[in-house]
Amino acid sequence: MGPNQQRFDLIAVVFFFLLAMGLEYREAFSLVEDETLSYRQILRTHFGDGLLTSPSEDVVIVFTDEQFYAEYNAYPLRRTDLSTIILRLKNMGASVVAVDMLLDFNSAYGEDPTLAAALEEAGNVLMVSQAEIKDGQYLGLNTPIDRLKDVTNNGYSNIAPNSAISESIVRLRIHADMVNLFDAWPFAVEAVSMYLEEEPELENGVLSIGSEVEVPLDQFDEMYIDYPLLPSVSGGLASLHDVIGISASDLLFVDDEEELEDLAFLVDGKIALIGEVAEVAHDQFETPVGNIFGVEVIANSIATILRSGPLKAASLGLELLLGFLLLALFLCTRLIQAPLPRNSLSIAVMLLYVLLTFYTYISFGLVFSMSYLLIASVFSLLCINIRFYLAEMGQKTQIREMFGQYLSPKVVEDLVDDPSKIQLGGEEREMTAFFSDIQGFSAISERLTPTELVQLLNDYLTDMCDIIISSEGTVDKFEGDAIMAFWGAPTRQSDHAQRACFAAIDMNNRLIELRVKAVQEGITPLTVRMGVNTGQMVVGNMGSTQRMNYTIMGDAVNLASRLEGANKAYGSGMMISESTYRSCEEDIDVRELDRIMVVGKSEPVTVYQLLSRKNQTTGADADLVDQFSKGLELYKAGDFRLAKSEFLSCLDIFADDGPALTYISRCQAFADNSPGADWDGVYRLTEKG
Repeated sequence: MGPNQQRFDLIAVVFFFLLAMGLEYREAFSLVEDETLSYRQILRTHFGDGLLTSPSEDVVIVFTDEQFYAEYNAYPLRRTDLSTIILRLKNMGASVVAVDMLLDFNSAYGEDPTLAAALEEAGNVLMVSQAEIKDGQYLGLNTPIDRLKDVTNNGYSNIAPNSAISESIVRLRIHADMVNLFDAWPFAVEAVSMYLEEEPELENGVLSIGSEVEVPLDQFDEMYIDYPLLPSVSGGLASLHDVIGISASDLLFVDDEEELEDLAFLVDGKIALIGEVAEVAHDQFETPVGNIFGVEVIANSIATILRSGPLKAASLGLELLLGFLLLALFLCTRLIQAPLPRNSLSIAVMLLYVLLTFYTYISFGLVFSMSYLLIASVFSLLCINIRFYLAEMGQKTQIREMFGQYLSPKVVEDLVDDPSKIQLGGEEREMTAFFSDIQGFSAISERLTPTELVQLLNDYLTDMCDIIISSEGTVDKFEGDAIMAFWGAPTRQSDHAQRACFAAIDMNNRLIELRVKAVQEGITPLTVRMGVNTGQMVVGNMGSTQRMNYTIMGDAVNLASRLEGANKAYGSGMMISESTYRSCEEDIDVRELDRIMVVGKSEPVTVYQLLSRKNQTTGADADLVDQFSKGLELYKAGDFRLAKSEFLSCLDIFADDGPALTYISRCQAFADNSPGADWDGVYRLTEKG
């Protein structure tokens, strides 16, 4: 991989972070950001300052809901009855009565004069209006009818979400053009202005109302709306109007002034918001704390302004500082080669960033734009990993090109996974070696043409090797018709002995199928001898610097080769050592054959004939094993004549059983010529096989 390829992730990481910081300041998209605000706001309500997260004591909601309309027996609220509610609220001491009902059309019942008179009598009443928007430009206000407008103040209530995709109401925008052109303010701002009896001002990104309220705004002249913690009720959380609200029925359906006096403490000196919380009004909005009614959004906006905006957008300087710090940390992770530490550190950095933004929000009301830098971090992590992946793939391709022609695919993949193995030498580990050879192959080859011989050998080797490879063994080499294989390397396998034995069993079963087919086709059937041994072996790349071979060496390897040849002396097909048997005796059926000393070894070894997987030796085969064991015990005890008798009984089960025939001949020889008093039961082979 060239230098340009090696540093493409550096360029990409810097690009992602610079782009994110630019998009963050412009808020190119807000869907994800609004979701992060939801989680932060929920945690803030539970763990933040209780004085700031509790419902406002300066606002009361007078609401009309389904229960009210069921009792009222009509919809919507008549203007004459609205007049009654407004006057009663004023008489109960409300500082400001704010009506969240757009009355931009004349009453069909001629009730407008009555309502206008009530509004004028009450004084300090705020009516809702609606901003007119076209192509993002604010053109004017849709106000209440003139008769009502002339005796009230008005403010617009249509708050737009920040994202075209999300409907979440997170912030309240103070539109400078609306202020400058129409002297128009949001409904909540106007309500606070009337409550404090001070004119609102917008200057240098700060909304001020008298000396008591200064709300810092973000770069878009927006104020974060703070949503309070609400108590839990059956089925979820209570609604704000349940906590700080009075039903309109409590004001309208009473004739006793004393009842109103009893409710006066809930209204006195407060901003009284009149609004709908009935589903039929379709006045619900998505917020960081769930769906709430429009009048509740206004109530929370008023409370936020009165508290001088507890939630404040982080300054551009702080946002940039945090962005460049995060960028620097990610550039540092590029220097870590190992994927686990690199990715762990990257994830830790991202988690730390998330925790920091949550902490500042909850504890200080400081709002960082989380999602942009977080997305940049994710893409940066991906880019860095792609770079390392491409570098690794380049190295793997190089290894495959170098070694694929003369090493087995399994070995090549092991080298690909661990390139450090590409060196001379090896390591010692416990493994299982396998050798096989076709019995009488020279005689078979003499009867076949070269083409037929090659075809026969290729078919045989293909079938056998497929079985070895399917058991995750490594085919070491071919020597004519002989196969050398091993298990336990390059991949470590705790069950290498079992795998080798199962593979030998499967190969023998396949040979039985091939012999049946050969007889049917008039072809000479193949008989194969196999030897398996488990022990300490040296495995690795052996050879010269110009040509290496991944192979095994050691006495344990030589013993496996000798066991393959020892089958000839016993007429057996699969011979395994005691060490192999002890490694997987719970998995295989065997027949103990003898205690032998092979050529070139000074220590005897007990050998077994491998039969089948565990408990699969049944019927006549099982009977043969039992009968043979009886004979073998008598042989070990030196009672050669009785042993011969037992071995002869084996021939009644299988007339051509090789091990039984071997022992019959040996017992007869020992009966005629005693091996002597120092006989140790070990049979010494004089040929390699």
